[in-house]
Amino acid sequence: MSIQINAAFDGGNIRVVAIEGDRVDLEIVTDHLSDFYQWFHFRLAGAKGRTLTFRILNADGSAYPFGWPGYKARWSTDRENWRTTDADYADGVLSFTKAIDSNIIWFAYFAPYSMERHHDLVTRIAAMPGVSHRELGVTLDGQPIDCLTLGDGPKQVWLYARQHPGETMAEWWMEGALEKLTDLDDRTTHALRSKATFHIVPNMNPDGSRRGHLRTNAAGINLNREWHAPSAKKSPEVLAVRNRMDETGVAFAMDVHGDEAIPANFLAGFEGIPSWTDELGEKFYAFARRLADTTPEFQLDLGYEKAAPGKANLSMSTNQLAERFGAVSMTLEMPFKDHDANADAEFGWSPARCKILAHACIETLAGMIDEI
Repeated sequence: MSIQINAAFDGGNIRVVAIEGDRVDLEIVTDHLSDFYQWFHFRLAGAKGRTLTFRILNADGSAYPFGWPGYKARWSTDRENWRTTDADYADGVLSFTKAIDSNIIWFAYFAPYSMERHHDLVTRIAAMPGVSHRELGVTLDGQPIDCLTLGDGPKQVWLYARQHPGETMAEWWMEGALEKLTDLDDRTTHALRSKATFHIVPNMNPDGSRRGHLRTNAAGINLNREWHAPSAKKSPEVLAVRNRMDETGVAFAMDVHGDEAIPANFLAGFEGIPSWTDELGEKFYAFARRLADTTPEFQLDLGYEKAAPGKANLSMSTNQLAERFGAVSMTLEMPFKDHDANADAEFGWSPARCKILAHACIETLAGMIDEI
């Protein structure tokens, strides 16, 4: 039986270059109308009992080639549990070898989160007591932009994820956050919902998610560079969400992402915005410190460089929301690799751990909501 490789499904991405014996040469396909690429997700059949070496030949031209050293590919035979396999990056090629012991096996850059799972999540949460659903608009491909609202407190909290669709850990985090917030037996959650109203957008970029993109929407636009001037033609997703934010106001905001290179969970803030004050900034720093005290799945040592005074990029959502609303605004970054401070050799950073971190973020917010 010959080897078959397929990526013609929700979130799939790969191109077969050649199959010679036990070596499979592949390329990642660029995002539509863009030069970005790094996300891959494909199915392999017909190789049971063989040991294959996969080579991604165009890894050096990807969006973040500096993220490949130390990276481990994900694989699954049931599409529920995604384990890691060692990879090697040399001479611009990413390679990994796997003994195949099943009729069908799946490989991905990180544990996928399909649009079908997204719809299951939204439908399940929208049916829960105290939750309302609003379709904020539609994408360029005509997909709904879902927003779930819960709580009845005066503090307006926005959680939104997956502006960059290949960062699937962001929606795994969202699943955990929504499950935590809708647990009516959780006293912490109950108290928090009495003090805050949550507006939650689990997936900001449905088109890119379905198309198997790394970073952009159907127009090849990086949504996290559109927040200063979103448009219906290029970035209707941001336009719809920001318009709703203008209606509700924003006291606290978290934009959930994934980082290719840094093996840790960390937060990025809004240093450098024109209206920066130490008082507002200290609320962000306090949240980070308290989160680090809450869970070993977070740390304070690794992260991005801070913007210099007056140099913040206001096209990015975290900066725009802090400037626009005076919000305690932040970007949460999770790794494609592992959170090395609390590493897991078998699974790396995983969906289950995304949910654990989400629970910790909600608990941390509950502990300081009165200060926001």
